[in-house]
Amino acid sequence: MAMMVEDIEASDTELIGRARDGDRTAFGQLVERHYDFVYRVAWRWCGRKADAEDITQEVCVRLGSAIKTYRGAGAFTTWLYTLTLNAARDMGRKAARETARTEAYGVQALIGGGALQQPEPEDQAEALWAAVRQLPDKQRDAVLLVYGEGLSHAAAADVMAISETTVSWHIHEAKKRLKVLMRSAGEV
Repeated sequence: MAMMVEDIEASDTELIGRARDGDRTAFGQLVERHYDFVYRVAWRWCGRKADAEDITQEVCVRLGSAIKTYRGAGAFTTWLYTLTLNAARDMGRKAARETARTEAYGVQALIGGGALQQPEPEDQAEALWAAVRQLPDKQRDAVLLVYGEGLSHAAAADVMAISETTVSWHIHEAKKRLKVLMRSAGEV
């Protein structure tokens, strides 16, 4: 009984140490504690529930072996952001390869005269996140981390493994692109 109380109150650092040593219960608690966080980051990155769920599951699988490489130098959530963004990018690259392969075989969707039509966003916030998902990777990541997750530019720089000034530049460029994208979306 005392062990259960200790497990509930265990810090991430304690759970990580025990998970590294093969404690499945500690690993399960760590995953449970951070599952919603990983899902939220994945959803903001891709904007689709099913894809966010797939990314989150992939992160949980990767975490099993990756936990051994976590050195504890920075916050666990910073490291987990990186793991999640890498899984999201991998999924995006896989989807792009599959799309290219499909197009190479001449299979095309015939909706609306040959082009897929995206549903209209229900509100301005969703329209903005849809536009963010159209940004280049580094700009999208910077916006997601700073505005979506509320990280400082310095913390986002740690996650992205770039300098703080580079994060600021990506944010600046993203804002310029978002203005154009949002104007275009309003005209359509």
